[in-house]
Amino acid sequence: MAERLTEELLEELLETPRIEEYLDAHALNAPSLAEYLNRLLADKRLKRSEVVRMADLNETFGYQIFTGSRNPSRDKVLQIAFAMALSVRETDRALRAAGVSALDPKGRRDAIIIFCLDRGCSLQKVNEELYRFDERTVC
Repeated sequence: MAERLTEELLEELLETPRIEEYLDAHALNAPSLAEYLNRLLADKRLKRSEVVRMADLNETFGYQIFTGSRNPSRDKVLQIAFAMALSVRETDRALRAAGVSALDPKGRRDAIIIFCLDRGCSLQKVNEELYRFDERTVC
């Protein structure tokens, strides 16, 4: 089946009496954080155990995040993002899925984090940069 044009979808959306019908019909319900992270693990061919270790998370807590039984803080999601080498967009999507605030380039700390994500820095490197600028580290 061919992908529908944006204009066609917009027309259908505007004609829909209830937003739930449109979202259900097009499977636009946002994935949970666990679903999103597990999809990224598969796409990037990463092992959960390696990501948990590289994110410097307690092993049990890390696995609970990936199974959806625990809700991580914003910084824990950022630790995972750096461990998985996520892009800025992937990180923002993970943050939203976790129900926490997305990255804001107007904030000094977030600007440093965005800069480091964009350049593929490690968790250690972002923490060094945050420390260097007298900002709270991610972990």
